[in-house]
Amino acid sequence: MKKAVICGYYGQGNGGDEALLVSLLQMLPSQIQPIVLSANPKQTHERYGVESCHNRSVCAVLKALKASDLFIWGGGSLMQDVTSWTSPIYYAALMALAQQQGLKTIAWAQGIGPLRRPFTRWLTRRALLGCTAVSVRDRASAKLVSQWQINPLIAPDPVWALTRKSTLELVNISTPIVAVNLRKHPQLTPQKLKILTKALIDFQKATHVCLLLVPFQASQDLSIANSLASQLPGSSQIICLEDPRELKGLFREVEMTIGMRLHSLIMAAAEGSRCFALSYDPKVSRLMEEINLPGWKLTELPDDPSIVSTVWSEFYANGKTIDRHHLKSLVDKALMHKEIFKQIYE
Repeated sequence: MKKAVICGYYGQGNGGDEALLVSLLQMLPSQIQPIVLSANPKQTHERYGVESCHNRSVCAVLKALKASDLFIWGGGSLMQDVTSWTSPIYYAALMALAQQQGLKTIAWAQGIGPLRRPFTRWLTRRALLGCTAVSVRDRASAKLVSQWQINPLIAPDPVWALTRKSTLELVNISTPIVAVNLRKHPQLTPQKLKILTKALIDFQKATHVCLLLVPFQASQDLSIANSLASQLPGSSQIICLEDPRELKGLFREVEMTIGMRLHSLIMAAAEGSRCFALSYDPKVSRLMEEINLPGWKLTELPDDPSIVSTVWSEFYANGKTIDRHHLKSLVDKALMHKEIFKQIYE
C-alpha cells in the first residue's frame, strides 16, 4: 500500500474544489491511501473518510510527506496569479519540498494560468518539470506547458465524471426551476450586479419559473444570493449543500442554469441542464469555447437589463442541452485522468 499526500484548495467551503477532491478520490487506485491537506482536516476526515492534516501546519505537512510515497497536486487552478500571487508560491513550495524528499510527484487535472508574472511562470515551469506525470483539463493549459517541453495528458475537468447523489432539498420546490450562481468578484461591480438583478426580476416575471439560488462558497456567494432573494417577485429559494455529489445531483432537476462559477456550469451541463455562462475568468471562457456554451464575459455584459432578460427568456424557451453523445464523450474522456496514476508504476 502506497500513501499519497493530496494538495489543493480543500476545506475552504468551496463546492467546486470539494468536487475535484471527491473526483480524485473516486479515481485514485485502491492501493494508494490518501492523506489530504486541508484547511479543515476534521471536516475533511468526517466527510470523506480519509486521513487529513492541516495544510498550514509545517510539522503536520512534513510528517505526512515523510510517511508517503507520492505527492499529488489535486485538480483546479492552483498555479495562477490573478486571484493571489502568493498562492502559486505556496503550492510550488509544497511541490518542491515533496520532490526534495524524493517522492514521486503528480500534477493532476490542472488548469494552468493565467500567469502574468515572470516569477510565477518560472515557478510553475520548474515545479512541472520535476513531476513524474502531468495532466491538464483544457487545451490552453496544454499549449502553455508544451512550450516548456512537457507533454501532458489532456482530458476534460474530472467533475464531468463525478458520481451524483440525489437530494431531498428540491421536494417542495415548485417547477420549472432555473438555477442561478453568482459570486463576489471585482468584475461583478455593484452596477453589473444591479443589471443582473433587474434582468432576473424581468426574466422571472416573463417565465414564471422558480429561481434556485445556489451558493458554491458561502463566504463569496451567500450575501449575493440573500440580496437577490429579497428582491425577486416570484418563487425563489437558496440552497446550500456541503456534499459536492448532492450539489451536482440537484442540477438534474434544473431546466436552466445561469452560472458564474466554472463548476456550477460543469455540474449543470453534466446533469442535462441548459447552461448560460457569465465569465469572470479565462477558465470559464475556455469552457464556453470548448463546449459551445452561450453567455457573456462580465466585462461585456450589456448595460440594458431588458437585453439580458430577453436573451435569457429566448434561451429558456429554445436553448438546447449538450448532445447526449457529446456528454458521454466528455464523461468518458474526464475519466482519462485515472490513467496518470498508471505512469507512477511504469
